Amino acid sequence: MKSTVKYWNTFAAENLNKWNPVAGLEGMVEELTLSSDPVTGEYTRLTRFHAGADTTTFGSKSHLYPEEVFIVSGRLYDQAFDLWLEAGHYASRPPNEIHGPFKTDIGCMVLEISFPNRV
Repeated sequence: MKSTVKYWNTFAAENLNKWNPVAGLEGMVEELTLSSDPVTGEYTRLTRFHAGADTTTFGSKSHLYPEEVFIVSGRLYDQAFDLWLEAGHYASRPPNEIHGPFKTDIGCMVLEISFPNRV
């Protein structure tokens, strides 16, 4: 069963220490897991791209599982789709869909819901 939590402000100053840098993208991209299920591996997280972040060196990526993404704020360029994603953009990605690399000029916040065991 996915973890639960009462209301809390993920952006509040007292919660800044709960964000973790994404390995290899320190100083550019951080993530915060909001809920997870240790049995299914499903998770919901926020990913924050700081202004000027660029993941080109990591190339594009894909997953064996489906995921949903929602752009909460800012904007993010997805090179695989040659598209600037802005607040309100949503995608429900099928397994193996190629996405990225990503870059942002002003920063971006992304909500991700992933389903690792739904292959």
